[in-house]
Formats: sequence, C-alpha cells, structure tokens
Amino acid sequence: MSAETAETVGEPVRRAVEAVWRIESARIVGALARYTGDFALAEDVAQEAVAEALVAWSRDGTPDNPVGWLLTTARRRAIDGFRRGAALGERYAMLAGQLTEGEATSGARVPPDRDDLPWDPERIDDDVLALMFVACHPVLSPEARVALTLRVVGGLSSEEIARAFLVPVPTVQARITRAKKTIAAAAVPFELPPPEDRRERLGGVLGVLYVIFTEGSSATAGDHLLRTDLAYEAIRLARTLTALLPAEPEAHGLLALFELTAARFPARTGPDGEAVLLEDQDRRLWDRSAIRRGLAALTRAAGAGRGLGPYGLQAAIAACHASAPSVAETDWRRIVILYEALGRVAPSPVVELNRAVAVAMADGPGQALGIVDDLAVAGRLPGSHLLPGVRGELLARLGRAAEARAEFELAARLCGNVRERSVLLRKAAALPG
Repeated sequence: MSAETAETVGEPVRRAVEAVWRIESARIVGALARYTGDFALAEDVAQEAVAEALVAWSRDGTPDNPVGWLLTTARRRAIDGFRRGAALGERYAMLAGQLTEGEATSGARVPPDRDDLPWDPERIDDDVLALMFVACHPVLSPEARVALTLRVVGGLSSEEIARAFLVPVPTVQARITRAKKTIAAAAVPFELPPPEDRRERLGGVLGVLYVIFTEGSSATAGDHLLRTDLAYEAIRLARTLTALLPAEPEAHGLLALFELTAARFPARTGPDGEAVLLEDQDRRLWDRSAIRRGLAALTRAAGAGRGLGPYGLQAAIAACHASAPSVAETDWRRIVILYEALGRVAPSPVVELNRAVAVAMADGPGQALGIVDDLAVAGRLPGSHLLPGVRGELLARLGRAAEARAEFELAARLCGNVRERSVLLRKAAALPG
C-alpha cells in the first residue's frame, strides 16, 4: 500500500481490519490453502485482501460479514493469479465455482447454505491444525518455523515479529519468504500428517510455541525483561492447539506451563520496568485466574494416564511455585524430584542448572555448587550468563564474596538483556569487600 493510500485509511477502519485479521487469520489462510492447494499463494492473497480492505472499508464502510469479505476477495485474487499465469483448466473452474453469482468485491456475501460462515464448519479444526503443522514443518529451520507460525497462524505482521525478536524487518521478511519457497520446493501438502506421523510432528509444533513463549517471558536481549505481547500470543495459540487436540496431554501440559508462568508477570517487574526477583515479588499481584486455568490444564495433562511429558513436568514445577505462599514455604524437595524426572525424559544443561538451584534451596548451596561446577568443567553452557549467575548466587551464600563478585560480573558481561544485567551488577556491588 502506498504512503498516499495509507494516509487515507482512518484509524477506526485500521483497528477493525487488524482485529478481524488477528482473530481469524488462521482460519482464513487455512481455508484458502485448502481451496487453492497452495500454501504460499493462500498467505499471499490473504495479505492482499487485508490491504484491499483498508482502502475499500474506508470508502464503503465495514461490510456486514468482514470475514466473508476477506475470504471472497482473497479467492478472487487467487483466481486472478491463476489467470495471469494461464493456469486455468480444472483448478480455475473449481475456484470460480466456489464464488456465488453476483458476489461483489466490496461487501460480498457468503453462500446462505454455509450459515454465514465462509468455510465449511466441519473443516475448521482440520484447516487450522493443518496450518500449524505446515508452518512448523521439519523441513524449515527453527527460526523460519517461529516466524512463519507467528505470521500465518498468529496473524502478526513482519514488523511485530521483528520488534518482538529484536531483528530487522527485512530479516523477518526474508525468513518468511524462504520458508514459503522451501515448503513449495519440498512439495509439502496442505493436510494433516497421517496419524502415525502426527505425534512426532506435534513435538515440533509444541517446540515452536515454547520458543515463542520463552522469549516473551524472559527476553534474551533489549531493554525489557518481558515481552508480554509475544507471550500472550503463544498462550492464545496453545489454547487453540488444545481445543483442536483435546486428547494430547503434552498440549495441555504446555498450556499449563504458559498459564502458570504468565500468572507471575504482574509481579516480575517494578514501576520502572526493573526486574523483581522471586523472593521479593508481591504474590498478591499474581494472576489467580491464570493459576486456576494452569492447574486445570495440568490436571487434564495428568489425567491422560500416560505420565507427564517434558512440558507437563515443567508445569508441575511452576505449580509448586504458584501454590506456595513464599519462597521459604515452597516445596523445594518436590521440585528437585520433578527436575530429576525432567532430566531423565528431556536432559539438558539448563534443566541440570535449574535442578542445582532447587537443590540449593532444599539441601544448601554446597551440594548444589558441585552440580554447577560439573557443568562448568564439561563446558555445557558456553557463552551463557545463566551458569555464572547461578554460581555467583551459590558462592555468595557460602560466604565466598570475591569469587561470587567475579561470577556476577562475568554473567553481566554475557547477558544481553539490560534489565537482567542490572540485577547481576547490583548483586555484585552488594557483596562485602
């Protein structure tokens, strides 16, 4: 859209278009991908329809059925694309037949036999779920999966994604473009994977949502400790996934982890955005509704009878914190046991480092320091500020102030987040001597 056109778009219309797109984009793109059989084309024509809506709705008013308008307009753009490419034949006839006679580009109505829905109600779940699986296809790089999921499933713009991950807009756009080309080159079909492949592929979908939420809840760089817009978008997508796959316990476990972690957001930062440590948080600010939702999702995950998976175990750890009236009254021994279980099903140096923190709270810093030193000797977390940060805490508790100060200062140098870095420097400055 040109700058001149952008100036003519009123703010109420822009908000209306953005609201419809944010809520319904996954269903719109999913329906278009099923109709056209072309994932990249579906996303492109959907974006064209949004751009056209900004102009047409400013001129003609918001249509009675805005979702139907967007879908009809996008389908017309797809037909135009096939015509320009001389790709008519059966595909063109099929698409053209889906438009009712007399539909107009502006204020278009949808066929009455669909109950004013621009898609088959029986296919909504399949369309959105297929969209998630395509966006998170293993043929794509992890960065591309995240960008494409936020774009086509979450409905975020390239600018919003770039702002969330602190990367240039052209970088995000390039990732999305490459992702769509890769999907086309690999001939990835727009369909749900067969049942025997679905569970394996589901892990990729869950992993992408986990990455999105983790960046939102603990920003790796920048001036803000939290990026709540990103975290809440991950929660929304996780809720969608559990609705589409109600029998998958790890989907519920992931949602439980998100809800229980986000419940602490209101207390994690002070008035000026500074980080507030767990022991200093006003637990009265914790979101009790989110805690109830998280515990309910954890109950559903545990109720499947398969045992908790990696996300469910992390949610169980978060539940221990959510139910404790204070740090001192937290059931740290149960948390240690849960981390031990997590280390068996999903071993990683970060899990081991978190286990060390729990061991320090349950049994004292001396035993925990041995775990951390083993990680350091093995070089398990090179370049991460997390290990020296935890080591500094343990050394400070053991009265080894000079060593603790050096660890905190090292952690501060390695930390990319301004707010977290300031906490580490304050801890170093507060040590005696």
